[in-house]
Amino acid sequence: MKKKITITPIHVADLLAEGERMPVYVHVIDHPDARVLVDTGMTDLHPAGADLDPRLFPLSEQDFDLAGIDIVVNTHLHFDHCGGNHLFAGKPIYVQRRELDDARSKDDYTIREWVDAPGVQYVPVDGEFELLPGLRLVPAPGHTDGMQVVVVETGGRPIVVGGDVAVWFGELDEPKTEGQLRVLALDPELVWLTHTDEPWRPGHEA
Repeated sequence: MKKKITITPIHVADLLAEGERMPVYVHVIDHPDARVLVDTGMTDLHPAGADLDPRLFPLSEQDFDLAGIDIVVNTHLHFDHCGGNHLFAGKPIYVQRRELDDARSKDDYTIREWVDAPGVQYVPVDGEFELLPGLRLVPAPGHTDGMQVVVVETGGRPIVVGGDVAVWFGELDEPKTEGQLRVLALDPELVWLTHTDEPWRPGHEA
């Protein structure tokens, strides 16, 4: 019997956005061949994020086996998604090349010292990429030009770990960006997002 791929959300921070607390989740994909972490949250405060009044629950302070992660994927490199990358120095971190270039060159894009923290090793990819059997990276531009999602083939309809392809459900209910349209074209069973407590499902009651 084929071992199932499981996805576990882990709450790593809360941010203040438009007067409301917004969660930050990272996602662990347990695959028969490897343990994959999608995004890394934040471990420190920084003046650049002060207006979001972050409350942090870093992976490094949770009952979490950092050494058990084999592969890291950054959906994109905004600071609330890459601030824990330094915890995985020496592990391969997969990111779209366009995203890495933008994070290193554009002002006010992210916190650059978090992107290139000591020991962080990126594997830049161009376009779609099969990470493991049944696990592929798919570009989903919109939130950023270099945004990507992780598509998990389960044997049925795919599950998507989407980062900020949508920040809230309404953006997938009424998709506008190339990335949102691309995700919906996959006819996913559900889409895990960074800033919602539950995954989005097609036809859910809003």
